[in-house]
Amino acid sequence: MKLKEKLRSGARLRGGILRLPAEMLVELSGIAGLDYVLVDCEHGPDDLVPLQQHLALARAHDVPVLVRVGRADPNQVLRVLDLGAEGVVVPHVESAREAAEVVRSAHYPPRGERGFATYSRAGRYGAVSASEHLRAAEDVLVFAMVETAEGVANAAAIAAVDGIDGVWVGPADLAVSLGVPPGDEAVHRAKAEVHRQAREAGTAVMSIVSSAEAGAAEDADFVVYNLAHILLNTFREL
Repeated sequence: MKLKEKLRSGARLRGGILRLPAEMLVELSGIAGLDYVLVDCEHGPDDLVPLQQHLALARAHDVPVLVRVGRADPNQVLRVLDLGAEGVVVPHVESAREAAEVVRSAHYPPRGERGFATYSRAGRYGAVSASEHLRAAEDVLVFAMVETAEGVANAAAIAAVDGIDGVWVGPADLAVSLGVPPGDEAVHRAKAEVHRQAREAGTAVMSIVSSAEAGAAEDADFVVYNLAHILLNTFREL
């Protein structure tokens, strides 16, 4: 079942964020039964060749992949989706206009402006018909990251953009934008407000956590486990 179908069913989805190369973590995520993996190409390498290899490995273990792109670049979004990612996470979205541009880059006409081809990996190298590929592409997920004071101020409008499936408050960047230390109460208040506005708009919420306990307590549709932090903290306790 596609991630978008699971989201519609009301499921709470658990995944891990990782950076390339991380073949073993992709495999472990599938073996452990996580709902998805999130490949971070913003704060990690964005080489498309190893990304394709990780996507193929994830498919072998039946675990969907979301990709956080480095920027709201239509060409990068196109390539990531053509490789077979089920969705994109776009950082630093600050307005409804920017959110709408992201949606257009992720969807085919008439909804968007994504370049069409069926011979990509997402099109099974031409093994599916154009109509089948268009139908499958409707299930692409688009997440907007709210990471600045301006983004928080415009969160309601961002969440209400047709085609934005979810919002994710980036706590580290937001803290820097607000001029406060990470973990400051101002960040928690801003995050809660963004989540409230997203819920009112009927838009999903994504949130990152660094422990199983935090994940269990987090009120989010997509819980993202920071695998690097979890491993680091585990090693420190040995």
